[in-house]
Amino acid sequence: MKKSLSVVWLLCLIFLFVTSCANSETSQSGNGSSETPKSSATTEPGDADIDLTVLSSTMLSAELINIRKNLDKYLGKTVKIRGVYSALYYEETEKYYFSVITYVDPAGCCSEGMEFAWNGDHVYPDDYPEEGTGIELVGKLESYEELGVRYCVLAVDEIKTGNDSMS
Repeated sequence: MKKSLSVVWLLCLIFLFVTSCANSETSQSGNGSSETPKSSATTEPGDADIDLTVLSSTMLSAELINIRKNLDKYLGKTVKIRGVYSALYYEETEKYYFSVITYVDPAGCCSEGMEFAWNGDHVYPDDYPEEGTGIELVGKLESYEELGVRYCVLAVDEIKTGNDSMS
């Protein structure tokens, strides 16, 4: 029971980082289409398949939930996201997990997050931004399994902070 709760807790912290102040249920159209979902726009051609930075807070929340619920349709897509850097150490795996947290309401009480992995040889905490720093990421959406649970992760080559870029 304790292990199950730990896995659920990890899932919530890594993936969702949600303080839910609204109903986050999404409905599926059920039209049977197997077409890959697309976001509304990208900032420049080739920049990202899915640009979450141009979405309203409501659409951003819906799109992040949709990605998690329909992960196989999004795998391999390039995603652009902007938010606040967060790191979490999980004792059971003895690893750090890194996320970009987006606040999806004007008051900043509700948030959604996406885990990311920084490609290359980077040492935590020396090479990483300070906790709470605003970051922008562009990377490929991938998945992995850990402790019997499947997770999505954004594989990135650089972390942009303000006007700086970390690679």
